[in-house]
Amino acid sequence: MSSPTLIFTSSDGVDITVDRDVAERSLLIKNMLEDLGETGEPIPIPNVNEAVLKKVIEWCTHHKNDPPSTGDDDDSRRKTTDIDEWDQKFMQVDQEMLFEIILAANYLDIKGLLDVGCKTVANMIKGKSPEEIRKTFNIQNDFTPEEEDQIRRENEWAEEYVHEDSLFSIHAVYVPLPLEC
Repeated sequence: MSSPTLIFTSSDGVDITVDRDVAERSLLIKNMLEDLGETGEPIPIPNVNEAVLKKVIEWCTHHKNDPPSTGDDDDSRRKTTDIDEWDQKFMQVDQEMLFEIILAANYLDIKGLLDVGCKTVANMIKGKSPEEIRKTFNIQNDFTPEEEDQIRRENEWAEEYVHEDSLFSIHAVYVPLPLEC
């Protein structure tokens, strides 16, 4: 017997039918269904377009039988940038799609997908110089060489700092942000 289905309406007005057990990988959807019940009406997903929503549903379908996430204190999630082979292939998309998937996973509260997306970005940064990171993400450096030198001097203490609990180790990575931040 198959799971009951729901209809999602993407931000661009496209209806997509999805099995309820797949849809409930999203805690937002699961909690909404528990609180409001199933109305049979399409569920608007206002922040996610059709292409991204289909990718999210593809990921949820593949992972529908995975155990629920154990929460924020999951050491294996925090301390590794290892991604299983299927997820690596799934995340081989252009940067815009990758960031849209991450935003959708965050909005829909799909922790596993959000983790995979963030680990993918972490792996894109890992071991790169600030200049390489800027090039990877098309970030324009609007600091003068003098401003960069001043900021480096002010942050010398961070040059040898390695944070063990982060998703990835940071070693002498410097990407200047505008001073207004």
